[in-house]
Amino acid sequence: MSFMPPGENRRSGAWSVHPIMLRICSIFCAWSVLFLTEVCAQSQRRPTFTCGGNITGDSGVIGSPGYPGVYPPNTKCVWRITVPEGKVVVLSFRFIDLESDNLCRYDYVDVYSGHVSGQRLGRFCGTFRPGALVSTGNKMLIQMVSDANTAGSGFLAVYSAAQPHERGDQYCGGRLVKPSGSFKTPNWPEKDYPAGVTCSWHIVAPKNQIIEVKFEKFDVERDNYCRYDYVAIFNGAEINDAKRIGKYCGDSPPAPVFSEGNQLLIQFLSDLSLTADGFIGHYKFRPKKFPTTTVPPSTSTPAATTRPIPLKYSVALCQQKCKRSGTVESNYCTSDFVITGTVITAVVRGGSVYATISIINVYKEGNLAIQQAGKTMSTKIIVLCKKCPSIRRGE
Repeated sequence: MSFMPPGENRRSGAWSVHPIMLRICSIFCAWSVLFLTEVCAQSQRRPTFTCGGNITGDSGVIGSPGYPGVYPPNTKCVWRITVPEGKVVVLSFRFIDLESDNLCRYDYVDVYSGHVSGQRLGRFCGTFRPGALVSTGNKMLIQMVSDANTAGSGFLAVYSAAQPHERGDQYCGGRLVKPSGSFKTPNWPEKDYPAGVTCSWHIVAPKNQIIEVKFEKFDVERDNYCRYDYVAIFNGAEINDAKRIGKYCGDSPPAPVFSEGNQLLIQFLSDLSLTADGFIGHYKFRPKKFPTTTVPPSTSTPAATTRPIPLKYSVALCQQKCKRSGTVESNYCTSDFVITGTVITAVVRGGSVYATISIINVYKEGNLAIQQAGKTMSTKIIVLCKKCPSIRRGE
């Protein structure tokens, strides 16, 4: 009978069990690490978004409350972004799904340049994802509003700090304060402008001056109502349909545009489909030597406009001869616009006619400020020249 010391027996037994325990422990630890890694990755991929807040830093992510779940009803959330001094904020929507409405009256996201009384860069709803939005300074405000009814998944957006007036495929725009200058679509003139871009140029002149804008080259996706890609020009510092001078697309440069006051906002928007060459425009400040209110009519040929025009410009319009050649769409007289419609109201003031028209068809939009309420489109026009066609209610 052999004898083995107790110590050796324990030692031998320990060595026979240890490799198995070590393997089990290794497998368990590996699974634990994988589990914890996945949990951390999930938490990184799906952050929790709160309703509003003050946000600082060079970059970050903003989302609606509960994203990617349904956002809550009857909510108003305000986010205030601040990036370092000397830089601007660039905001890009990665996803948007809010109750759809043509005028975004119910659920919407507003984006402003600045925190207080800033320029509104746009209002968005539905599922259309706009291009990148750029502030004019180092602050931006985002406001989301929801009503009591239909909701969606909300939105997800990223912001970053950039150098002012930086150009590239992703964004454009800025604040223009020099006495003269130019603005252009991204990629001009090397290639077409990119899809999904929003650019806003805010032009500011001294208090006693107005702004003239001319387009040297112009090629934006054509549509009778400029619904897809377009340039819109507004009096003042914000995107406001009541102050819109005109909305332009196609391949014909718009007529020169004059501001009423010392500020003008030019917005360019491209959707996510067709693109074109783009444009380059020039602006310059002009002394405010003549009134920008409606002037007495001339005794020459027809002209009409939707906005107050300086005296010399109005007289020139009224002196042009009417060429009834070409198609209605391309060259019907020398008018800036051609429409058919029903006159809702017509008032004579100072020899000019102020009329509200319910539109039947638009052949040439020019600088009309067309507004839509439901299925009915309307516009307000001012007829300046005596020999313009008579306007009577109901015609």
